[in-house]
Amino acid sequence: MASRLLFDVNYGRRQRKQRVFRHFHHDFDASEYKQRYRFSRESVQYITDLIEPELCRPTIRSYSLSALSQVEMALRYYATGDNMETIGDTLGFHKSSVSRSVRDVSQALVNISSQFIKWPSPNEKVIIKKGFYSIAGFPAVVGAVDGTHVRIIAPSDHEPAYVNRKGYHSINTQAICNHEGKFTNIVAKWPGSNHDSFIFRESNIGAYLEAHHRGLDIDGVLLGDSGYACSRYLVTPFLRPTSETQMRYNNSHAQTRTVIERSFRWLKRRFLALHGEMKCKPERAAKIIVACAVLHNIAQDRRETINDAGCDDTQDQRDEADVIDEVAAQPMNNNIRQFIVNNYF
Repeated sequence: MASRLLFDVNYGRRQRKQRVFRHFHHDFDASEYKQRYRFSRESVQYITDLIEPELCRPTIRSYSLSALSQVEMALRYYATGDNMETIGDTLGFHKSSVSRSVRDVSQALVNISSQFIKWPSPNEKVIIKKGFYSIAGFPAVVGAVDGTHVRIIAPSDHEPAYVNRKGYHSINTQAICNHEGKFTNIVAKWPGSNHDSFIFRESNIGAYLEAHHRGLDIDGVLLGDSGYACSRYLVTPFLRPTSETQMRYNNSHAQTRTVIERSFRWLKRRFLALHGEMKCKPERAAKIIVACAVLHNIAQDRRETINDAGCDDTQDQRDEADVIDEVAAQPMNNNIRQFIVNNYF
């Protein structure tokens, strides 16, 4: 709160009004605390310990926010998507403090994202392949890839580029997950008008797989929907199956790939800021998306459960016409797909 100078009629001089800091203490029980912050107290302290060095910088001010207060403000924003003033009134802070906390906590989580969102090692790939195979018998899967649109307000720069196929402004976020729903890769920077296939081709993981993929037995494959080009490292369903084996392949593919769709539902159910419209610039929204993905993986590691009901991500449902238009001009590598059909289905 900005200080103001007042004139004192008794003493004939100006005096500085004392600053008032509002910090409400709430005695939430464990369930109430988790409902508001999406994590238990122990997990919130764990998150705070991870990023505290980046939040507690030297200051000449008499009153600086603790790392825990900053994390709680950010978690409250991620969990609800409320405006900064509402969160500030609820927690007893000025809206500018909430805004700075969301900014700083998001950046701190982005800075440690490589610790929690990382491509699996060879030993981890063996476990992931077994996990995916146990779902519906699809072999050699090391990840499921898809995109999800996170709604944002219309930006002032390059506004038309952010209008997606559904007609609203968004960031098209690509993610890859393992059999447990943990993200192993995420790209959150492209305007909503960009197709999933373009984002994958331009991503670091797409370039890495193109240059270093060593085959089905060693490196496995990713599962993607028909919005992607079928390749030696990413397999898609048959748009028009012509045999029983191809139909069984498609059924197994669809059942197995639902893991990534479920992961997006969990992400947006836990962090409602990603389910509504984010009222910030695209650059800041992108950092918030990655920060929430990091927190999603932390929640998975720490077995922080959340009700999956009530968050139908219908905005990401594709029309078949959209899919056909996207793949019509793409080169298709059917050799690996037919090999899988012939040997496993």
